[in-house]
Amino acid sequence: MLINLIVNALAFYVTAYIVPGVKIENFQALAVVAIVWGVLSIVLKPILILLTLPVNIMTLGLFTFVINAFLIMLMSNFVTGFKVDGFGAALLAAIVLALLNVVLGKLV
Repeated sequence: MLINLIVNALAFYVTAYIVPGVKIENFQALAVVAIVWGVLSIVLKPILILLTLPVNIMTLGLFTFVINAFLIMLMSNFVTGFKVDGFGAALLAAIVLALLNVVLGKLV
């Protein structure tokens, strides 16, 4: 679980560096973002995926990126020091996060 938290923190750090419109002010905010993302992914994400299952099936799972973008936007409203400029930046961040999680997951 700690390794997953560190991987998420690293993925968010790289995402904030790559994606314009996503900003993390300091390492304390980065730690809070990683923890909140883990909680949202465990609690809220399965519910949203279940509620949008028909759309997710029709888009062959690509709607999951929209759900992740929504969660990133939601998280930016609650976590101090984490800013996302708009839905486009959140969607691009969701795609980059997914790719980074795949790569980092293979390395770990």
